[in-house]
Amino acid sequence: MNAGGIGAILLAGGRGSRMGGVHKPLLEVGGRTLLDAALGAALDAGCDPIIVVGPADDAHADLTWVREEPPFGGPAAAIVTALPLVAAPRVLVLACDLPRVADAVRVLLAAPDMADGVCLEDAEGRRQWLTGVYRTDALRAAATTIPDAGRNAPVRSLLGSLAITAVAASDAVAFDIDTWDDLNEARRDRDTKEEP
Repeated sequence: MNAGGIGAILLAGGRGSRMGGVHKPLLEVGGRTLLDAALGAALDAGCDPIIVVGPADDAHADLTWVREEPPFGGPAAAIVTALPLVAAPRVLVLACDLPRVADAVRVLLAAPDMADGVCLEDAEGRRQWLTGVYRTDALRAAATTIPDAGRNAPVRSLLGSLAITAVAASDAVAFDIDTWDDLNEARRDRDTKEEP
């Protein structure tokens, strides 16, 4: 996939309910927060602009932050909220809970150009909608079809009608952090890779 003309929407506003309400993007794996890892992957991909959806963080005051209204309206609402700020023809959408986000972005950008976009698919065939590159105009058109700007709507209601190609990725690359056990696994995996 051609890396030119691409913006990014980083989703950093979830409740973290399965982790007791912790703000997952600020969790560290390998000495780096998940938000910083996603930001680094977007910068390496040449994304401009980069929009972060979530509660603004003083350590990242230089970034462009937005928030869906009301907060915690879900990822579909977060994407719809950020879309007006993306002028690039394509947009990288990333949930900020991927410990191997740089690998995930490389897989996406290596995929051939496809219709409305591409998203990762894990080894069990599940589409990872929130790890994808989409045509901005296709997302905008889809956003007009869902009520209440996507509040509390499943992300499938925004992306499910688009012609999106699933790109196979290993479970390690598609792995996201939803629980404390997931976080511990990601940290063990990183520690193992860093051993001589």
